[in-house]
Amino acid sequence: MVTTVQIDNELKERLNRLKIHPRESYNDLISRLIDSYSPDVASRESLIETLDILSDPEMMKGIARGLEDIKAGRTKNLDQISRELD
Repeated sequence: MVTTVQIDNELKERLNRLKIHPRESYNDLISRLIDSYSPDVASRESLIETLDILSDPEMMKGIARGLEDIKAGRTKNLDQISRELD
């Protein structure tokens, strides 16, 4: 049986980035993701910490600024930071 599921464009792009190859079907992708999930791997504490971060607007703004810095090339390698700390 085949069914249709509606998703927004942003989620579709996120799923596309998770594909192993461009021709992997969404059915195969979702099956692979579900098969790889294990409740033992994702601890309750880890999930709570993730939800805490995602629900903190200031933290998410900081992450977004950091990602913008990376895209703009505003980064330093470990050697540069070590020299600055000396």
